Amino acid sequence: MEGGPRSLANGLSFDRPLVEAIVASSDKKRFALSPDGQRIRANQGHSVEIVLGLPPSVPPDVLYHGTATRFLESIYASGLHAGSRQHVHLSVSPEVARQVGSRHGKPVVLVVDARKMAAAGSVFHIADNGVWLTDSVPAIYLSELAENAHAGMENESGVN
Repeated sequence: MEGGPRSLANGLSFDRPLVEAIVASSDKKRFALSPDGQRIRANQGHSVEIVLGLPPSVPPDVLYHGTATRFLESIYASGLHAGSRQHVHLSVSPEVARQVGSRHGKPVVLVVDARKMAAAGSVFHIADNGVWLTDSVPAIYLSELAENAHAGMENESGVN
């Protein structure tokens, strides 16, 4: 991104200050600039194969995954899989997981026994924005967050 503004295919232009502002203001810290500031990339969530260069990391004992209740039967049958992404995305916060799940329908938070997964050989990485990544989560390491039933009743009754 050396020099002045660049043009996009649809006629819009952008320059370094605009790109830096987008990276800095992204609420989920989805993007990162290269150390020299010449390139931008997504921190995770790639649908095309890309090498992020993230080293393996020891996860916390428990991580969380947000999904919608309509997916639970499939998840309990076959676990969590990356699907069109390269990794399964996990959070250290049940609140963040619930927000993610709410984008897909009635949310439910799954507890991932990351300690046992790691002990069994699963590899975890942490993205620059704090999202934990792994290839898949077998169903044996999943349980529902106890607060799910209470949260579901609150939402159905209209109480927040």
